[in-house]
Amino acid sequence: MVALARPGTYDWPAPQFRRMVSEAQVRREGAAGGGMMATKRRSRSLVAALQRIVGADAVLHAPDDMVVFEYDASIGKHAPQAVVAPATTAQVAAIVRLANAAGVPIVPRGAGTGLSGGAVAPRGGVVIAMTRMTRILEMDAVNRMAVVEPGVVNYKLSQVAHRYGLHYAPDPSSQKVCTIGGNIAENSGGPHCLAYGVTTNHALGMEVVLPSGEAMWMGGKEQDRPGYDLTGLFVGSEGTIGIATKIVVRLTPNPEAVRTMVAAFPEMEQASGAVSAIIARGIVPAALEMIDAMTITAVRPLMPDATYMDGAAAVLLIEVDGLRESTVEEAALVEAVCREQGATQFVTATRAEERERLWWARKNAFGALGRLAPNYYILDGVVPRTKLTPVLRQVNEIGKRYGFPIANVFHAGDGNLHPCVAFDERIAGQSERVLEAGAEIMQACIDAGGSITGEHGVGLEKKKFMPLIFSADDLAAQEKLKAAFGATELFNPCKVLPSGAGCGDGLKFPQRLPDLGPGTAW
Repeated sequence: MVALARPGTYDWPAPQFRRMVSEAQVRREGAAGGGMMATKRRSRSLVAALQRIVGADAVLHAPDDMVVFEYDASIGKHAPQAVVAPATTAQVAAIVRLANAAGVPIVPRGAGTGLSGGAVAPRGGVVIAMTRMTRILEMDAVNRMAVVEPGVVNYKLSQVAHRYGLHYAPDPSSQKVCTIGGNIAENSGGPHCLAYGVTTNHALGMEVVLPSGEAMWMGGKEQDRPGYDLTGLFVGSEGTIGIATKIVVRLTPNPEAVRTMVAAFPEMEQASGAVSAIIARGIVPAALEMIDAMTITAVRPLMPDATYMDGAAAVLLIEVDGLRESTVEEAALVEAVCREQGATQFVTATRAEERERLWWARKNAFGALGRLAPNYYILDGVVPRTKLTPVLRQVNEIGKRYGFPIANVFHAGDGNLHPCVAFDERIAGQSERVLEAGAEIMQACIDAGGSITGEHGVGLEKKKFMPLIFSADDLAAQEKLKAAFGATELFNPCKVLPSGAGCGDGLKFPQRLPDLGPGTAW
């Protein structure tokens, strides 16, 4: 086993510190009137300083390279001026200190699968890509925990843990590509969060580089620690108060048996009724997912054997796990409830390959929607389960009014909706109108007693909605929390909170900073 690194800070080498101060002076002088040539000199100087920290091959700054990093899985675009990929905590700390001295914005980034703009750079600057930090440092099967670096892919962790009869429970739809560091930042959920909880329920501690460039531990291997719950505070902070460089996660024993079921309904209302009825019977499934008619239209041609979808307006996917005997009883009760609610077809699978086929439609729904439109805007509202039917009706009415078809793929068990608004960015005005439609959908969720996000985070996308669910005092308290960690608007700027100089009101599409040529910016 690999031991955890000792809590503490990292010393900045004196020669590099002197160079850093010199670069900061050059920047200030240039701002006083150095012009384009001064801008280029500052840029080259900062890129050179980054290269000294991580090596030349771990720094990108050519404009063509920046195109890959100007967006995540949301629809906004903002180009950084450089991307640096550290391999150690010390390197992350050094980059943060350099950026502070030079007055350059920094944005931490995982795999870029986030859906709220959290990993894009609205004010340019340096993106810190954590994708070189991919080691599983420790697998402690006895204590059911692992220590990983932030670039470890979620699915890979479960694959390794499976050898020990364990798995990592949070499983976003992007599980095969998203990283644990990104999951920590966004407090990611997934289909199995209904029974097992989201990321915060499985994070024990992490080593964090603070906005000052110092490194410290929040939490650790213990199940609980006295004092303030800094681990719970950090998870879901969206990279605004620190960058995780090592993470201790809780692992879950694999269940003895798993049963996956799908139920097809001729009406969406019947499927929504079945969701509440299942839980009212005392069953909390491991997963309870729904896809609607438009999503079925997208995935059906890709699943020739899925005859249970034919003619369905909605399909529920239900999974129960646990002891073999209990899963048999629960599966029988789930089927009875679904048929009472009007299910016309019901399929059960117990073998792994059969269950994987049933999951395929849900796990690949977002990708399949690309067959129906060139672009789609994925929303992330939450409503009480009992409000699913009226809110879904409102969502479809909003889509019709704006002229956008909307597919619904969502975690029905906990009321976490993911309306996918299909549009074409090539048609003038559609990109702006799709954001307006999204705002109305968010308001409908709030009016129903829900929230603006269940797992995708606030980021750039939803920060203008924060005053709709938080008072001015609430938001002021959150601003003070950022200040307590020394965070400024140079540290993942313009995210989560609606304030911030030069940040605008949130998501814009498309938007890129002017191209000043290779190695220029800032």
